[in-house]
Amino acid sequence: MISIYFMKMVKPCWKPSVEGDGTRGKGDSSGRVDGLLWYKDLGQHINGEFSMAVIQANSLLEDQSQLESGPLSFLDSGPYGTFIGVYDGHGGPEASRFVNENLFPNLKKFATEHQEISESVIRKAFSATEEGFLSLVKKQWLTKPQIASVGSCCLAGIICNGLLYIANVGDSRAVLGRAERASREVTAIQLSTEHNASIESVREELRSLHPHDKHIVVLRHKVWRVKGLIQVSRSIGDAYLKKAEFNREPLLSRFRLPQPFIEPILSSEPSISVHKIRPEDQFIIFASDGLWEHLSNQEAVNIVNNYPRNGIARKLVKTALQEAAKKREMRYSDLKKIDRGVRRHFHDDITVVVVFLDPLLIKRSSSSGCPFSIKGGVKAPAPAAEV
Repeated sequence: MISIYFMKMVKPCWKPSVEGDGTRGKGDSSGRVDGLLWYKDLGQHINGEFSMAVIQANSLLEDQSQLESGPLSFLDSGPYGTFIGVYDGHGGPEASRFVNENLFPNLKKFATEHQEISESVIRKAFSATEEGFLSLVKKQWLTKPQIASVGSCCLAGIICNGLLYIANVGDSRAVLGRAERASREVTAIQLSTEHNASIESVREELRSLHPHDKHIVVLRHKVWRVKGLIQVSRSIGDAYLKKAEFNREPLLSRFRLPQPFIEPILSSEPSISVHKIRPEDQFIIFASDGLWEHLSNQEAVNIVNNYPRNGIARKLVKTALQEAAKKREMRYSDLKKIDRGVRRHFHDDITVVVVFLDPLLIKRSSSSGCPFSIKGGVKAPAPAAEV
């Protein structure tokens, strides 16, 4: 017989997840698929609620994402909290998929060893993930050389013990919405540091790291690129710009540099910030650059603040797509009819995770919440999207 005490303890874990009205698309408690759109309208993590959405534009979805809530190590006595990851791949989906499968386990491994979450633990998790993917590139080099030109941006957020850690390589972005008591408005505060050659400080950093390379950043068709090839200066993967052994045949000629290099051109070192969560901190928007290409930080925060939580990630994606259509002087309804692959000419893959912060849940013992795990993405896309 199951004890009454046990039933009381596990009953909260059995409550059904909150979803949309159930009339659109098919799916299970992990999310729903509707054409090129994958979404989880509303769910619960141990520090509050969250909403997720992913829209595909590429022939193969290159964005990957996850939310893991509960134990952050392999020990019962270890830290508890919520982990959010947004991984924006380029050149193919292999790197972002690898990060989606390995970064969080690596974090738990080092958190177990150190019995805490810290900047050092996060850096070790990023480094181990990078080393793991470069090892995979080496194994597949002769049979699949193009994997050397595949990489991924990597944005991770960790809520633990009243602190919010933000770690980033690449140009995805985390934006905090903070309530202003005097004005009753919600202000956007960017928490992540981006690594894109379009930013002057990033170009200056590259030039200082490579003082003898006059072509470390090149302006082509009004776009700044590292070595004229790639916009981001930090990533997971992109082995062809980190190890000279992969910058040669049989790699495609368009990725090969005319001069050999000794020092890695790109870095996998994350920029990390630590933020003490305040009662007025309402939510964090984690998103790939596909969203920020069309919405400013404050515009995104205003949408989250002014609309219901249920489906808010989907609302952000829809607004970005409407802006993308407007820029191309076309109707939003026509954009929705364009299939993946061709869709990439109008907008990028877009991933959005909105994480709401409940001060009461953050204050109490995090280990009392129910573990939760979800990975965002389109598994079986239909010909057209309904966003």
